[in-house]
Amino acid sequence: MLRYLLVAMALVAAGTAQAGRDLFVVDTVGSPASLDPHVQWDPDSYFVYRNVFDNLVTRDSTGKIVPQIAMSWTYESDTAVILKLRSDVVFHDGSKLTPEDVVFSIKRVTDPAFKSPQLSQYDSIVGAEVTGPDSVKLTTKVPYPVLLAQLTKLSVVPKAAVEKIGNEAFNSAPVGSGPYKLTGFARGVRTELAAMPGYWRGAAPFPKVEFRPVPDGATRLANLRSGRSDITRILLTDDAEALKGDAQLRVLWTPVERVALLALNGLTGPMKDRRVREAVALAIDRDLIVEALLKGYGKAVDQMMPASNFGFIAGLPGFKYDPARARALLKEAGVAPGTKISFPTAPSFDQRVVQAIHQMLGDVGLDAQIQMVDIGTYLRLRQGRPEEAGDVSFFRWSCGCQDADGVLFPLYHSSSQWSKTNIPALDAAIVAGRNTLDESKRLAAYRTALTLIHDEVQGVPLYQDVMMFAARKEVMWQPTPNEAFFLMDMKWVQ
Repeated sequence: MLRYLLVAMALVAAGTAQAGRDLFVVDTVGSPASLDPHVQWDPDSYFVYRNVFDNLVTRDSTGKIVPQIAMSWTYESDTAVILKLRSDVVFHDGSKLTPEDVVFSIKRVTDPAFKSPQLSQYDSIVGAEVTGPDSVKLTTKVPYPVLLAQLTKLSVVPKAAVEKIGNEAFNSAPVGSGPYKLTGFARGVRTELAAMPGYWRGAAPFPKVEFRPVPDGATRLANLRSGRSDITRILLTDDAEALKGDAQLRVLWTPVERVALLALNGLTGPMKDRRVREAVALAIDRDLIVEALLKGYGKAVDQMMPASNFGFIAGLPGFKYDPARARALLKEAGVAPGTKISFPTAPSFDQRVVQAIHQMLGDVGLDAQIQMVDIGTYLRLRQGRPEEAGDVSFFRWSCGCQDADGVLFPLYHSSSQWSKTNIPALDAAIVAGRNTLDESKRLAAYRTALTLIHDEVQGVPLYQDVMMFAARKEVMWQPTPNEAFFLMDMKWVQ
């Protein structure tokens, strides 16, 4: 009797596994902060919405900019480009994607009143107009060499749908033209997607997909091992190392454009004093963090971007670990031992690194008060008023454009909501770098900007980050340096 019961249970389990091939389950760290592509700036949102929407252009697996909604582009002048659009793209509500939708999307994300966190990536665009049944013209206020690279991140939304239901409702029920459409969303529980029939790039690989927020790393790995999920994000290198011996799973990782840094608030609180900022920089032992915590998966950097970005300046000096000098600087600045500083963070970040920074700051006499909030709240704080943004905060930044402009302008130009810096000479250098097509002039401007950032200690670059996942061995996929999570690039294998 027991034998028959075990056989029956095995058949049921086999049937469940077979049926599971219709459902692809992704465990993420957190729930999407936004499903509207024009108001998000976090990986958990990006992983979801990028499969619901198409972008004007995109990057292939090698990082090359390639067509998507825009089939081709021609520069009419140094400040004007004509985009030729596909004519066979349909939104999930059945309406056809038109040039008017493209123009609406660009004007929406560049409208200061809309307050998109992505505004600094697109604010060089001053004009968008329909020029034909399948073309639009974009105009920039000055020559902008990073325009196409920035457009790889601009998703097209349906004008009629947004205007009908409004921005807030659209965020809850987004309508895109991508390979998957949203079929269900329960914040903190799951986001459900279904393959879009007739998608212009071909059939999506999985009929149904669920993104499930699982903040606890051990639970994410347990779900993967048990087959409750098919792929999950890894934040800890220890987990990646532990999984290497598991024959049922594979660790997938790659270095990315993103750099981890300690952001310093130079506009308010103790960090207004340059000596305090330098003390913080000298208190951080980056080499120890990379060696002890990242275990070879990261690489220490001396500036806010990796060498793959245009504008990277080889030989720029970094800050050497010197706790004795840090203590002396704090004493000179009149900062007493035990002085409290605010330190917001979120579960999406490697908390081992956060705790290591906390201890290193404590060793030189700064009592960093860690404030754990969800990623959406964290991002709002970082973009908020100086007094809300924290004195220091562990941060990871990538523009996805492989260019210094996408790093320096949003992080350090005084007009950016992300910036907690106000140095006129730095503003001028950043603007000079983004407003010319002459590469030699751009490099000279970025050398000036990066030198100022270092000399004024506007942040502490830590290491080039990596993107890590663990997946069932039946899942075929390779992460790319641009951090894309495209379901269309994945498939089941035997």
